[in-house]
Amino acid sequence: MHLVLHSVRLTGFADTPAIARRFELPQSAVEEALRDAEARGWTTYSSFAGTAGWSLTEAGRVENERLLAAELSDAEGGSGVREVYREFLPLNGLLQQACTDWQLRPTPADPLAANDHTDAAWDAGVLHELSAVDRALASITSRLTDVLPRFSGYDTRFSQALRRAAAGETSWIDRSDVDSCHRVWFELHEDLLATLNLKRGDEP
Repeated sequence: MHLVLHSVRLTGFADTPAIARRFELPQSAVEEALRDAEARGWTTYSSFAGTAGWSLTEAGRVENERLLAAELSDAEGGSGVREVYREFLPLNGLLQQACTDWQLRPTPADPLAANDHTDAAWDAGVLHELSAVDRALASITSRLTDVLPRFSGYDTRFSQALRRAAAGETSWIDRSDVDSCHRVWFELHEDLLATLNLKRGDEP
């Protein structure tokens, strides 16, 4: 139940197969856990605009955070995760600026002009910044995984998205409907906040 609830938390809104894939869990077991969680008031299933999926209720978020706190206490890793989060915050600023620069390329006539990706030097500069984030993420993920193995994979997912973007697939930097750099980073941020029971903007 712990990883199922946490997968729903991280994905935000997703169908059963996507929730199962997040931690490579058997889909049948995940479906059963989701139905059990629904009966307990922790998850809800809804559909709109042709899509359907699961999300956490407020009670589900509380239960998720209770389980995460117990997990972190058992691992005796609270101080280590907080230290990583402090290092994560300045990188978060770099990532946000890089994504903004990927979306916008100001001109003298329009400071909010969309980046049409015709300026190779501009895009190369953004990719260079993201490469620095990528290198730092490898260390961050390794240290987190030493404490809580469920943190594994963020670095490889980010690297894969960055490689696709560098090969010309521009959507793999910032789109939310693929496993882009921004999506992976946003998920890691949510994972750290949930693990430490913080809100965005809180200091660890």
